[in-house]
Amino acid sequence: MPVSIVSESTLVQLYRQHHAWLLGWLHRRLNQPETAADLAQDTFMRLLRPGVELPETLRAPRAYLSTIAHGLLVNHWQRQDLEAAYLQALAVQPPALHPSAEEQAQTLELLLAVQAMLDGLAERPRRAFLLARLDGLGYAEIAAELGVSERMVKNYMAQAMLHCLRLRGDAA
Repeated sequence: MPVSIVSESTLVQLYRQHHAWLLGWLHRRLNQPETAADLAQDTFMRLLRPGVELPETLRAPRAYLSTIAHGLLVNHWQRQDLEAAYLQALAVQPPALHPSAEEQAQTLELLLAVQAMLDGLAERPRRAFLLARLDGLGYAEIAAELGVSERMVKNYMAQAMLHCLRLRGDAA
C-alpha cells in the first residue's frame, strides 16, 4: 500500500495553525457548522492520501487549503443538488412505488458515481450519452435533439465510452 509523503509534523503544524481559519472560511460559505466541520476535517484528510506531496514549508498554506476545501465544497453542493432532484422525482411517484430507504441510498450512491464518471466529459458527448442511456434515444433522435449529424453522435458516444473505460482503468 502506498504511503503518504506528508510528514506528521508538517501536517500537525498545518492543522494547528490553519484549522480554525479554514473552519471559519467554510462556515461562511455554508452556514452549516456541522458540515463545515466535516469538510474542514476532510480537507486535512486529503493530505494523508497516498502520493500527496506536501513541502515542509508552504508559501501560501491558506490558498492551498482553500483550494482543496473549495473542491470538497463543490462536491457537497453537487451531491445536495442531485439528492434534491432524486427526492423531487420520488415525490411525484405514488408512495406504493417508493423504494425502501436502503434502496434509495443505493440509488443515490449510483447516481453520484455516474455523475462523477461523467464529470470530466465535454457537454455534448455527456448529453449524447445520457440521451442514449437514460432516455433510450437512437442516434438519429439524438442527432435531431443536439442539432448535429448521426456521425457526430457516433463520435460523441465513442468519446463517452472511451472516457468511461479510461476511468474504469484508473480505478482498477
